[in-house]
Amino acid sequence: MSVKPQTGPKRSTRDRLTRRHLLQGTLGAALGATALGTVGQAAAKPANPRSPRKLLLLFLSGGASQLETFDPKPDSKYGGPFRTISTALPGIRIGELLPHTATVIDRLAVIRSVNTGETSHFRGHYLLQSGRKVPGYPVIGSAVARLLEGPADELPGYVSMRRHHPQAYTDVGDAGFLGPKYEGVKIIDGKPPANIVRPESIDVRTASTRERIRRLSDTRFLKDRVPRAIRSYAESYQKAEALMRRRDIFDLERESAADRQRYGEHHFGRNCLLARRLLESGVHCVKVTHHDWDAHFENFHWQRQRCLEFDRTFVTLLDDFRDRGLLEETLIVIVGEMGRTPRINYYGGRDHWGDAWSMAFAGCGIAPGVVLGKTNALGTEVVEGAVDAGDLFHTILAALKLDPKATYNVGGRENPVADPAAKRIAEVLV
Repeated sequence: MSVKPQTGPKRSTRDRLTRRHLLQGTLGAALGATALGTVGQAAAKPANPRSPRKLLLLFLSGGASQLETFDPKPDSKYGGPFRTISTALPGIRIGELLPHTATVIDRLAVIRSVNTGETSHFRGHYLLQSGRKVPGYPVIGSAVARLLEGPADELPGYVSMRRHHPQAYTDVGDAGFLGPKYEGVKIIDGKPPANIVRPESIDVRTASTRERIRRLSDTRFLKDRVPRAIRSYAESYQKAEALMRRRDIFDLERESAADRQRYGEHHFGRNCLLARRLLESGVHCVKVTHHDWDAHFENFHWQRQRCLEFDRTFVTLLDDFRDRGLLEETLIVIVGEMGRTPRINYYGGRDHWGDAWSMAFAGCGIAPGVVLGKTNALGTEVVEGAVDAGDLFHTILAALKLDPKATYNVGGRENPVADPAAKRIAEVLV
């Protein structure tokens, strides 16, 4: 005897088409949202008034070597071939590959004692951006987009930029249980997200008519369904529409040739210039990923190349932010998912190291000229002032005048925005 599988109630062709087109249009317009979770159930209750501050995250993907940048050990057996140079802070020396950064070190707060113990790229990206080891929590960009959200916002709260790269683990996690509304809009190779530009074959009147039909279709589809998830995707669609209206932001030809040259004619330089334009236009958080720091082979060649791009572009950006009044309201964070091993391997590379490495802050809420923490003579372990990813997350929120003790309400349950077991790093805050 054969048993016919239960397929549930039949839907009309119209119903199937409506649902399909909604998911194709609205889900696609969510711009890379990867997890539904408990969409629409999360509300935050910050203890402080809404801050006007912004966040720029410069993420050194792959893991920059602390020994070639902020914590060199030239006299140790693992020190490598590069010398150190003096900086704008008396007595503080950094790697010679960052000559421009050395001149502005008195405007930064450098931490030489990050210890997460994490050596996986994927887990490290999530840990450093969420401050948590448990999956499902929002990364800092999504959290900031939620906490700084205002009724007058037109553009997405969080934009994540990188170049096309085969190892795109930098996009892990994102909004978690906050849902697609707070996912980072993905900008790859400096181009606006796909499908936000109206095709030339469709005039404004036709596009407007199609949009009215889409909204009517959404309304009909929502009648007999749980609306929260669909509304979150619809909100993402509206953000995409707003971005389409402001696609001039992505036109770097509007910047002078001299400015484009100052930032650098490479992906990182162009993305940093675009980040400035996005922040000036009202985006709350921008992440710019700088790739290829993962130097298991020929570490000293790769660190030289990576530092050459980063050094001049970063200082150009820092100066621009100061001159344009952005630095007073923008927190800049320089961090990767890990550091590199002090020991040099057989191939002249440095491998993954999570026990003792460096990062830096600049901008609003940060005490300039601070160098915090200390590692031992070989750089293998932290001996003073150890901090972890949860502490960094607390510190970012505090610098933005957001309460790390705030909570998200998820399905009636209060969830702390930041890990309660961690704490802010008071030494780097004003």
